[in-house]
Amino acid sequence: MYALPRAGLFTLEAERAHKVSLAAIARYPRLNQALFGCHVPRVPVKLMGLSLANPIGVAAGLDKNGTAIDGLAGLGFGFVEVGTVTPRPQSGNPRPRVFRLPSERALINRLGFNNAGVEALVQRLNTRRTECPVGVNLGKNRDTPAKHAVDDYLRGLAWVVDSADYVTINVSSPNTPGLRDLQESHALESLLSALVAERDRLALTRGRRLPLAVKVAPDLRPESITALAKVLQNAGVDGVIATNTTTDRRGVAVRWQSEAGGLSGAPLREPSNAVIRKLAARLDGTLPIIGVGGVQSRRDTADKFAAGASAVQLYTGLIYCGPRLVRQCALGATDALS
Repeated sequence: MYALPRAGLFTLEAERAHKVSLAAIARYPRLNQALFGCHVPRVPVKLMGLSLANPIGVAAGLDKNGTAIDGLAGLGFGFVEVGTVTPRPQSGNPRPRVFRLPSERALINRLGFNNAGVEALVQRLNTRRTECPVGVNLGKNRDTPAKHAVDDYLRGLAWVVDSADYVTINVSSPNTPGLRDLQESHALESLLSALVAERDRLALTRGRRLPLAVKVAPDLRPESITALAKVLQNAGVDGVIATNTTTDRRGVAVRWQSEAGGLSGAPLREPSNAVIRKLAARLDGTLPIIGVGGVQSRRDTADKFAAGASAVQLYTGLIYCGPRLVRQCALGATDALS
């Protein structure tokens, strides 16, 4: 059913095809539900205090500006994460900046947090109709110095606190210079301390405590994962998302070896699983892990859960497999949790 539209979409430039696909998903939420969502089995779980119909979510990056929330929920996802969003709008990196690797079932992107800004996103969050939980992935503007990064994250948090169901702190995109330095223990500890304190302060005035997750890279050294896990356990956050895209080019054709950006899709499957396993061993059940990277089948989903994930997110897999992948992943979650 997806083969024909995919063939057509693959004749378009990758970023253009993404916009066309997202617009179609946004336009027909009820049709999405009738064709796909109603066939996705219920696998009720609790994640970071949220009740999910199933533990299969949309990864950040697919819907940066929250234009297709209802449509994505209609496909049967148990939760949707929008963004990455920055306090101020920004255009991102020069084009071309998204590349398909069909033989590897992968993508390379160097978008650079292109988005319409957090104010525009909040307006869309406030008009959504779905009851599906929606998370917001926060980043910093490119021109914000690293020493002032916390200010950008605090601004983003203040904007979305009344509209989001959870927030993800993105410190792991390879496409914003210096961002990954925020994963270093002292920098991350300082950042999360400020964000958790503000989240808790806002909880007193808003009457609701917003769950916070942190999204990490797949390229961390084992000793860095140990230190990271300790920071996360002590910080008061509610979850960790593993992983973002990778700068590693092992497993891809020579022509892509020097292409800058983050690699996602099938080559990321095992590196992501390795980080999940290491985090799970060090966190020892104290925080849930949302697994991302290379999920393109029922088996891939079950493997993420076996590695230690409590939920799974999709992005590149949808491009290669289509919306029926949501059902297959929910069945994979059933396999793992039964």
